[in-house]
Amino acid sequence: MQLKSFDEAAGYLPDVCFKTPPDLGVLLGSGWGDALKIDEIVVRIKYADIPGLGASTVKGHSGEFILYRRLGKLVAAWCGRRHFYEGAGWEPVVLPVEILRRMGCAKLLLTNASGGINPALRPGDFVIIRDHINLVGVNPLIGPHVEEWGERFPDMTEVYTKHLAELLHASANKLDLRTMDGVYAYTSGPCYETPAEIQAYKAQGADVVGMSTVPEAVFAKACGMKIAGISLVSNLAAGISRRALNHEEVMQAGASARTKMAAFIDDFLARI
Repeated sequence: MQLKSFDEAAGYLPDVCFKTPPDLGVLLGSGWGDALKIDEIVVRIKYADIPGLGASTVKGHSGEFILYRRLGKLVAAWCGRRHFYEGAGWEPVVLPVEILRRMGCAKLLLTNASGGINPALRPGDFVIIRDHINLVGVNPLIGPHVEEWGERFPDMTEVYTKHLAELLHASANKLDLRTMDGVYAYTSGPCYETPAEIQAYKAQGADVVGMSTVPEAVFAKACGMKIAGISLVSNLAAGISRRALNHEEVMQAGASARTKMAAFIDDFLARI
């Protein structure tokens, strides 16, 4: 990866972004863009204006960085993400996490929309990610070693912090949300998976499947961050669903669950 792009992005953000470390960094995936409750906006910037990041090319990703205050805490939120399948390389995918690292952020909440593989899941359920499977075969740490990003060979035994997962469960129980722990399978996209692929992922232990999150989680873990992950099951995966898959279904699931998503993040924030 080109470190110059990270330097340029950090240089574009106002100094206030680096004055006080955020209590929580948030990366909002498909359908999660409106799931924030905000008391006071400190900084608001469009992705298109940030060097090296660029506007999101995917519907449902608003593409804004918002530094805000809520419940007496400072939150740095990336509303939308860049994906590896967009073809711009790893830099825009992990740039939000690198900026959070430079801000001194120690805790990161990753969210996404996914296809349900586990037969116990149904659209609208939430999966608290306990582990993941990288089915892409590459990751953003490939390349020259950067000491600021941790060890050359970072341990991935516990990517998703157990304590933060416990806080998510406490929030879900309070809000009476349908949730389960699960393993997230990461594919490159942009096409949806075949039924045979889904059966293979199921045999490997995957509960849900999606096209994001894992690169950011790997990068953040290497950098020493504490990570929590929430996946909204937007649809059933190929071969399990009885109809063709499409992105509109993902967007509709997010719209239907928006109130629950906002309450989930808000209650979690109150607990950290």
